[in-house]
Amino acid sequence: MGRLAVGLIGAGKHGRRYTHHIRADVPELALAALCRRDAVRGREQARALGCRFHDDWAALIADPAVEAVIAVVPPTLHPALAAAVAAARKPLLIEKPLAPTAAAAREMVRVLGAAGVPVLMAHTLRWNTVVRAIRERLPSLGPLRALYLNQRFEPSSLAWLDDPRTAGGGIILHTGVHSFDLVRWLTGHEVARVWCRVACADTSRTEDNFVAVLELEGSDALVAVNGSRSTAGRSGLIDVAAAGGQLVGDHALGFAYGVLGLERTPLPLTEPVPTVREALRAFARLVLNGDPPPVTLEDGARAVLIAEACRRAAASHSAVSLEPAT
Repeated sequence: MGRLAVGLIGAGKHGRRYTHHIRADVPELALAALCRRDAVRGREQARALGCRFHDDWAALIADPAVEAVIAVVPPTLHPALAAAVAAARKPLLIEKPLAPTAAAAREMVRVLGAAGVPVLMAHTLRWNTVVRAIRERLPSLGPLRALYLNQRFEPSSLAWLDDPRTAGGGIILHTGVHSFDLVRWLTGHEVARVWCRVACADTSRTEDNFVAVLELEGSDALVAVNGSRSTAGRSGLIDVAAAGGQLVGDHALGFAYGVLGLERTPLPLTEPVPTVREALRAFARLVLNGDPPPVTLEDGARAVLIAEACRRAAASHSAVSLEPAT
């Protein structure tokens, strides 16, 4: 089996994780080219990695040496990038969030679906060992009563995250989509309606704190999601209450427990894995073996729809029902 020649669009802070794992951990992939907004650093990276450099992402997609594309860029670039990938009929691994708006997400699903190209959505928390352990144990506890998720970080040093023209939104879009995807994946239910409040602590043009209450289709479980990018610590809490007990874990801190009464029992966890590495391996299997994508384009679109509903709910100070995904 030959190696798949990939082109990476976006080789900055997060993109470097992809270059590292492509070279070190995924022999099925070969880095053929990269593109980066900072052309000086991009050329230096390309020389060090032994690949081509393109100062324009469209040129990278059109490059005959590039068989598949990996996109690690702000979501405002995604719609045009997806259209070019679809026209070139090249497989795509795309980072979250899928798009800056629900309308753009729907259009990307339509365009890429019509092209018939393989697409993997990089909602990487689905490969987290704590998340997987909780998902495996959850059905044994009977009916779900409540689910609470949070993701909390230090303030970001990336200035573009507070520029709506580039970022497309704040923490609801950039981090909240992780939790919204996990709500769907853990519960097996779609989100029907949302309530949301936001705050700006260290930002001025986009929110860096939010809390949302989600109503699920076909379930009475109470669901809440919180995100903060204005604290001196990190956490990723998953707090589950079901009829037969509770599960408490943290995907950032790496622990998970089952709770019965006042007894707390550690859940068996596999060794932590680099989730970007696992996404790349899944992409290789998708393209080379025809395996189904573990996270679909539609999953990415649904997370963006929930994020947009939350932003609308915060702006209107009222509940917002979700629109159809397609």
